[in-house]
Amino acid sequence: MTQPSSPRPALRLRAQTLRALRAHFEAQDYLEVTTPLRTRAPAPEEHLAPLACGNGCWLRASPELYHKRLLAEGWRRLFEIGPCFRAGEIGPRHYPEYTLLEWYRVGADYRDLLAETQDLLRAAAQAVHGAHRWTYQGHALDVGGPWDILRVSEAFQAAAGWDPAAAFDPDRFDLDLVERVEPSFSKTRPTVLMDYPAPRAALARLKPGDPRVAERWELYLGGIELANAYSELIDPAVQRARFETARAAQARATGNPPLPLDENFLAALDTGLPPCAGIALGVDRLVMLLTDAPVIADVLAFAEPD
Repeated sequence: MTQPSSPRPALRLRAQTLRALRAHFEAQDYLEVTTPLRTRAPAPEEHLAPLACGNGCWLRASPELYHKRLLAEGWRRLFEIGPCFRAGEIGPRHYPEYTLLEWYRVGADYRDLLAETQDLLRAAAQAVHGAHRWTYQGHALDVGGPWDILRVSEAFQAAAGWDPAAAFDPDRFDLDLVERVEPSFSKTRPTVLMDYPAPRAALARLKPGDPRVAERWELYLGGIELANAYSELIDPAVQRARFETARAAQARATGNPPLPLDENFLAALDTGLPPCAGIALGVDRLVMLLTDAPVIADVLAFAEPD
């Protein structure tokens, strides 16, 4: 049966985008998985308070820890598209409930996932626009041409006059990233900001030869932060220590008791997580870009709780 014309074409284009994403991963022999929305031990993040949902559980901000447990079982390529949640985040590009695409690959590092992400965005643009170029808010985006690849140290030295890898200052880093570094990025080409200071990559592997930085990158397109990727930390002792540091910092920042540690995840690391890489990509933001939507509410079926 033919569907009638939609009064909100962004919803049809959203469905088109999701089909393209799934087709891409199926062609690359990835397994689609569904993991729990609730967790008893969310990964600690210093400035983010997870959403409690009763019975000692929280709504997930990411399926990451579940995916790594599956990799430790022997799965090699996984992806998931599903809802995630963060408290207190609402605005033109933020919503407390959002759709996240995550994928993980054994035997890969963050550079391998950058190549995959380039292919993925080109496939999504082709599915929606029939080309790798389109216009977003007056800017001609092009994911088919060269991407700007910038190291964090270089980007901060050029835009803010200091190197956060040499002398990390968390408050200055966050402020300069938003007010100086991000505004310097191209509005037409994708920009990849890579090799983050180690304190800003609690789950990432440190870069060989330079322990001040971690193998992490973030992707920006059209002025929007779109994806976050890294080579995964697989050392259980180091990961436990980083979690302890992060949960203490989160407790200080939020005034809440420290979150419980995910002992099931840490036990999976003890059994042996193979070298791997993973990435999270904001589906709602990608649909915003592809449909020329100025605010995230325009690409959601319902932007307010019923």
